[in-house]
Amino acid sequence: MLYTSTRNNTIRVSAAQAISRGISEEGGLFVPCEIPSFSLEKIASMVEMNYISRAKTVLKEFLTDFSEEELDYCVNGAYAPEKFSSERIAPTVNVNKNENILELWHGPTCAFKDMALQLLPYLMTVSAKKTADGKTIVILVATSGDTGKAALEGFKNVENTKILVFYPVDGVSPMQKLQMTTQEGENVAVCAINGNFDDAQSAVKLIFTDNNIKAQLAEKNMMFSSANSINWGRLVPQIVYYFSAYCDLIEQNSIKCGDEINVVVPTGNFGNILAAYYAKRMGLPIKKLVCASNSNNVLTDFIKSGEYNKNREFFTTTSPSMDILISSNLERLLYHVSGDDAELVNELMTSLSTDGKYTVSNDLRDKISVLFSGGFADENGVFETIKEQFKDFGYLCDTHTAVAVKVYEDYVKSSGDDIPTVIDSTASPYKFSKSVLSAVSDDLGDISDEFKTVDELNRLTGAEVPEPLKALKNKEVRFKEVCSKENMSEMVFKLLNI
Repeated sequence: MLYTSTRNNTIRVSAAQAISRGISEEGGLFVPCEIPSFSLEKIASMVEMNYISRAKTVLKEFLTDFSEEELDYCVNGAYAPEKFSSERIAPTVNVNKNENILELWHGPTCAFKDMALQLLPYLMTVSAKKTADGKTIVILVATSGDTGKAALEGFKNVENTKILVFYPVDGVSPMQKLQMTTQEGENVAVCAINGNFDDAQSAVKLIFTDNNIKAQLAEKNMMFSSANSINWGRLVPQIVYYFSAYCDLIEQNSIKCGDEINVVVPTGNFGNILAAYYAKRMGLPIKKLVCASNSNNVLTDFIKSGEYNKNREFFTTTSPSMDILISSNLERLLYHVSGDDAELVNELMTSLSTDGKYTVSNDLRDKISVLFSGGFADENGVFETIKEQFKDFGYLCDTHTAVAVKVYEDYVKSSGDDIPTVIDSTASPYKFSKSVLSAVSDDLGDISDEFKTVDELNRLTGAEVPEPLKALKNKEVRFKEVCSKENMSEMVFKLLNI
């Protein structure tokens, strides 16, 4: 399996090279040159497997330069039972009729990013030994909340790596901020920026492709890589859990092998739903990919109109991990759906960079709309959904999951397409306890203290508080730095002490 770039499809690199580099030199994203095919018989054979075995079955098709022993080392280490609060790692829970919630937040940071970021450090370590010639890899991360903590936890004290995380100072929940700023580890650093996630992400991409900065790092025997979903090593583990959820539904007698399902994903950066697209391309019987946005509904508008326009009001919402107007992974979809047209992708990305928008052809728009449906939930819809899910079904969901449930309900009403559906649940409700408590209770009491709010939500709902969040209560804040988006490159050198 070789990989190429969305902006230069003459490039050919191995999986290890794609993972260790993170992004192609000209700014494109690495994509597989061909997509493996899974027969229904192969999918059926995965039903009796546990999550680790399912992961190996999928990943070995993409990581063909990893030996069986290397793959075992990576997957067994990432999904060791003691790291996850569910023995199924990512359980699929039936909530109501054809509504099935895929709980992706049972890992050490209580967010779906753990599903990939527990694995990525192992993939990176193996890849670096193959390709990086003993260099120290500097993991540079922009986060809208969950990626930062998951990456910090995954890479802490990993040999020959350093990890730097930038987050929007007012754009994450109190619990997300506390998770990052109290992070342990000798090779980690965290800094807030005065700006939003898109500002941080754009600055990170510029730093990645700045030859002067790369040269200064090279003098110190260092090289950049990424833990954001622009890195193929972050994206490929996410394909696994769609296969796993489908096998769960077969195991639960909700479907038979070969039956179609729909998949609903709350998304901002498009990576999580892109993984489901890859699963569909591989042969998983997915009928419709439903892209759920919050009030920052740039993706909804794009799917419906073919115009991507980030020149719009930015909303800070109760689902901050989706407060994004530049969806990086959409670039990969455009490459595939356009027939691997790197020249077109270059034109579109240049237009996005210079004008803040682009429009695809009617033909390309129609191809995307066959695959995807888009919808969004405003803040009132989010709160009502959390309240109704708990009242009607006793199921407590976080704000991001509520976005997906609301969009799912709207999709079924408008389309009549009520087949069995998997809805991604991306975070524990306790990561957003003030918002969730506000939705399920009219008597809030004291919500100025994060942990009193957690206790009250637990008392009211009985939902178990994850141990990693309980443990934050008395942890010391280590990182208090704040910088402007314009000064992020200087802050990188400061945090690296060079």
